[in-house]
Amino acid sequence: MKRAAVGFRVHSGWAALVALAVTKGTPAVLLRERVHLVETFSYKFRQPYHTAKRLAPDEGRAFVSHVQAEARRFAFSAIHNAAAKLKAEGCELTRCGLLLASGRPLPDLPHILASHALIHTADGELFREALLHASSRCGLESLKIKEKDLLNAAPQILHLKASTLESRVKELGRPFGAPWSQDEKFASLAAWLALVSK
Repeated sequence: MKRAAVGFRVHSGWAALVALAVTKGTPAVLLRERVHLVETFSYKFRQPYHTAKRLAPDEGRAFVSHVQAEARRFAFSAIHNAAAKLKAEGCELTRCGLLLASGRPLPDLPHILASHALIHTADGELFREALLHASSRCGLESLKIKEKDLLNAAPQILHLKASTLESRVKELGRPFGAPWSQDEKFASLAAWLALVSK
């Protein structure tokens, strides 16, 4: 059974998911999805720390915990379902690649809510953490790479010229048609790196 990896590029409340396998050094995309990480796809739930700032402290803390638990459930379901689809195609999902933001570790909730910049960062980190948590539950090894480092690191790791790599990643989406945006391209690159990393 061929090994496969799934890559994610995260947004508030959702993520681009791309799964691929590599055969004789050539990657092929097996699955492309847009994964919702909240049940109600509205600003209130997609931006949980923004919402928490408008609530009393205890309510805000409970709301963030609720969204985190929900995001973990949705992330687990997405990865579990992806693994089942890949298994049906003769592939075993073994690794996860996740693009990280450039931010520092977050402080406690009161300090987050006191800073608009940290609120934005925390919203994104909640959904990234949910995917990492779910990947671990599904038995996947995770590769985490800062998005700002991706395009510099990938050519070195994959032993390809940057221009060649850009062209190959662009071509990966051709069988699927549009959209094959930067979200899918970056997610596929994260999956590829996860698959070849030791």
